[in-house]
Order: sequence, then structure tokens, then C-alpha cells
Amino acid sequence: MHHQKIKIMGVSFDKVTLDQAYEKVLEFLGEDKTHIVVTPNSEIVMAAQDDKELLGILNEADMVVADGIGVVLASRFYGKPLPERVAGFDLMTKILEKAPEKGHTIFLLGGKPGIVLKAAEKMKNKYPGLKIAGFHHGYFDALEEKNILKEINSAEPDFLFVAMGAPKQEKWIYSNKDIINARVCMGVGGSLDVYAGITKRAPAVFRKLGLEWFYRLIKEPRRIRRMMALPRFAVRVLFFKE
Repeated sequence: MHHQKIKIMGVSFDKVTLDQAYEKVLEFLGEDKTHIVVTPNSEIVMAAQDDKELLGILNEADMVVADGIGVVLASRFYGKPLPERVAGFDLMTKILEKAPEKGHTIFLLGGKPGIVLKAAEKMKNKYPGLKIAGFHHGYFDALEEKNILKEINSAEPDFLFVAMGAPKQEKWIYSNKDIINARVCMGVGGSLDVYAGITKRAPAVFRKLGLEWFYRLIKEPRRIRRMMALPRFAVRVLFFKE
């Protein structure tokens, strides 16, 4: 099943709904290789303008979904609308929901030591029968990294979720893609914090209106510097020609 792509400021996005993205992920499980799924929002697209390594990683990924209303609005402005926002958290949740009946296994990497454990426990409670093949926090050195990779490879998970924040998680996955023995690798940012109950997602009404960024800003005013990428992104969209 091939989907059309649309380029937004040099990043090729797959024109997929959440359900189509999940179907594509199932296809990846049937192929004997490691697949990378990335979920850039406008902040990451902006970061990729100055970071060619990141731009290359995004465009080499097996699937690129728009985790941000800014990207969806930009696609409409260019006259090639993406069907909807596909948040990485929502795709991860769909995978976790369906995993018990499908027998899929999960490995969680990232977050603080206590948080990844808490997230794993809460996931198991929420999705009875979920097989978590292993987990490890995101604070490790080069020596530990070798052992973590061994742990992942001996577990042979269907899904490796890496929560190190973007773009660090994407760069880590990409640099280890030839070593990792997992079918689908995906960066999931702060999702483990949400599962562990440390941070809350924006209420559905904010998400529907595309105002999740605004909710986060109210909750964490210190994010204002990161948020400045949004107006810069909007201006770039207006003047960017493919």
C-alpha cells in the first residue's frame, strides 16, 4: 500500500490518517528489516532547516507523519492537504491497544529511571496481556549503550519506542539502525511521562482545535523560547517555494 507524499520545507510527509499509518506499521512488521517511523512537528521541521543531518534522517525514514497542526495547515496552504494530524502519542497508543490481541512485543527506552518503570507498569494495567519485552531509562553512557543494544536485540521486539526528545531520539535510532534488531523504531518524545502520569496531555478540545501548543505554553511558560519556532515556521511557509 503506497501513499502519496507531500514535501513541506524539504521534509517529505506521508499523506496518511492515523488508521492508515497503523496499517502501514503492520506492513512493516511483515518485512525482515528495521523500519524507522518519525513524527515531526513544525519545531522539528524548523530545526531540520539548519541541521542537514536531521533533514536527511527525516527523509530516509520509512514513514513520516505530521505530529503538529502547523504542518497540517502548511500542507493546506500548499494545496496538497494532509488528511489529519497524526500525533506520535496517538499512533503509539493505537499500537499498544492492539498489541495484546496481535501478540506484538514492545521495548521502551528513555525517560528517567523511575519513570520508564512506572510507564511500563501503567501500560500493562491499561492493556491487559501487553508483552513488554524490556525497558531501560535514557540516562546511559557508551559502555551501557552496548549492553542496552544487546538487551534489545536478545528481546527482538516488534516495536522499539525511544523517548529521548527530538531530535536526539531520531539521531540515536538512525545511528544504530543497522545494529538494532527490532521491526519498527519510533521516537516518542515525552510520551512515557504521560503514561507514567508525570505530565498530562492537553484536553481533547485543545487537541481538536490544534491548540495543544497553546495549552502546553500556559502550563509551562518557560517553553516560550521553543515556541518561537512556530511563528518562524509560519513565515517560512509563506515564502518557501519547493
